[in-house]
Amino acid sequence: MRVFLLLLAGAALVAPPVTDPQIILHAERSSPGDLEVGGELTGALTRSVRYARYEDLLNLPQETYTVSDDSNLPANTEISGVALGTLARLLGQPADTFIDAICDDQYRANYPHDYIATHHPLLVLRINGKPHDQWAPLKDGGSPGPYLISHPFFKPAFKVLSHEDEPQIPYGVVGIEFHRDSVVFAAIRPLGMWPANSPVEQGYEIAKQDCFRCHNMGAVGGSKAGRSWQTLAKRAAQDGPRFRQTIRNPRSVNPKATMPAHPAYDDATLNALTAYFKTFAIARRNP
Repeated sequence: MRVFLLLLAGAALVAPPVTDPQIILHAERSSPGDLEVGGELTGALTRSVRYARYEDLLNLPQETYTVSDDSNLPANTEISGVALGTLARLLGQPADTFIDAICDDQYRANYPHDYIATHHPLLVLRINGKPHDQWAPLKDGGSPGPYLISHPFFKPAFKVLSHEDEPQIPYGVVGIEFHRDSVVFAAIRPLGMWPANSPVEQGYEIAKQDCFRCHNMGAVGGSKAGRSWQTLAKRAAQDGPRFRQTIRNPRSVNPKATMPAHPAYDDATLNALTAYFKTFAIARRNP
């Protein structure tokens, strides 16, 4: 499958000698361009924070693609870097590794192991041959670095109601964390027993890809929004119509909202998300 991806995307694979993975993880930061690496690292590094230097990452096996479907980049942009799956293997991570990409605004892009296997996300180190300190600004004038993540190409792998599998293409990436799918998703699994095709389970499948990037449940999930999972649960339980409208068109509820709108979400999708989040509020009332 990997060879197929490389050929289909017109990629050129460069594989210099692999550096000992322990050597690329340092106890102290050497520059602002270091990538912070944490989470469930293997061996003696478990639960510690280490730093990978940009120059060391360039010594890992590199892959190069020309991409045209990344909304952060102009069409026909050449990107080079190390695949997240390759990085996980070099650092001794197991097959069910879940990778968090942490951005400078506390947004988190989530990469479960099946997403990594299907979409082959790439930690981008060069854009059009240029190192990360020479990348062109984004359309809004912001910096895409120190790192971003992209794909050879993206084809949605699933659809739940009107939510379609979305590309996880963050920019401003400053760190990554390694976890296990089962551990991360256990924190936001709907409380109670629900059939697989129930609105609650459908809402869960949507929320763990979409809502989880900006809203946190304790120590997991993003915190860009500044509103926790419990806050969303409370709002879903107290005012379902307002909760649904906030998802579909946030600025119609709060003109200062920065949350992306979801105009394509139909009523069934919004109802599923509401039903899912309400399970957390109900459980607190009925311990």
